[in-house]
Amino acid sequence: MFQGSLPAMVTPFNNGEVDVNELKKLVNWHIEQGSRGLVPVGTTGESPTLTHAEHEQVVSEVINEADGRVPVIAGAGSNNTAEAIRFVEHAKNVGASAALVVTPYYNKPTQEGLIAHFTELAKIGLPIIIYNIPGRSVVDMSPETMGELAKLNEIIGVKDATGDLARVCDQRLTCGADFIQLSGEDATAHGFNAQGGVGCISVTANVAPGLCSRMQEATLAGDYSLALKIQDKLMPLHKAIFTEPGLVGAKYAMSQLGLCKDEVRLPLTPLSEPTKQKINSALKHADLI
Repeated sequence: MFQGSLPAMVTPFNNGEVDVNELKKLVNWHIEQGSRGLVPVGTTGESPTLTHAEHEQVVSEVINEADGRVPVIAGAGSNNTAEAIRFVEHAKNVGASAALVVTPYYNKPTQEGLIAHFTELAKIGLPIIIYNIPGRSVVDMSPETMGELAKLNEIIGVKDATGDLARVCDQRLTCGADFIQLSGEDATAHGFNAQGGVGCISVTANVAPGLCSRMQEATLAGDYSLALKIQDKLMPLHKAIFTEPGLVGAKYAMSQLGLCKDEVRLPLTPLSEPTKQKINSALKHADLI
């Protein structure tokens, strides 16, 4: 169920409020473009600045609009286990296919703490994909710890944003070949799948869902030559979007395509002019404008 290109959806805003109409349009556009699933309210969805009510509203709206056409993996992480429980329970209650749960950030739990945190969440009974992103959470879940958690039926996979392609093989050994490994880094998604991954929870797919989907489908079919040609078209865009915080770059690029405003919430700020120019050049390289 969880493979291929899975956009880590932005949350569109209009004058400071969640723009539900634009959100629904994006759901349908992503599905039409070939995305295999949708991932609302992760970091790219500006979850750190959404209220709890807004977080739950976005998840519900995406699930309702998708209407079973593709799976929805609801962002549901927190550094507070009780808060994460709330988000996972809500995701289950409104019909999410799975929850994406980041390793607890800032408070830097031990590996034992990570096991305890995810074990509590697994009791809710919704499939969980671990989000391992040491660069943001300042804690790295080891392959051995992930292997322990993979013994739980509800812990079904990982979004790996370590950038370490060797991790895919390490985690195949500790978690098993059926453990779902999804890349969390667009620039290395091609190589990630060659090592045993099956997809990407992608920021760039907000901007170029068709290209990202075709690249992923090519790798799943074993045509890495075709996939590399597509990745060559996408690479400048991957890099340009992340010149400044990725979601800001993604929203700006989407605004250039008429998909949504480039509005973000503080402490994020609009892009600098040089970065805008870099993104515009990358959009042209990808034949998107």
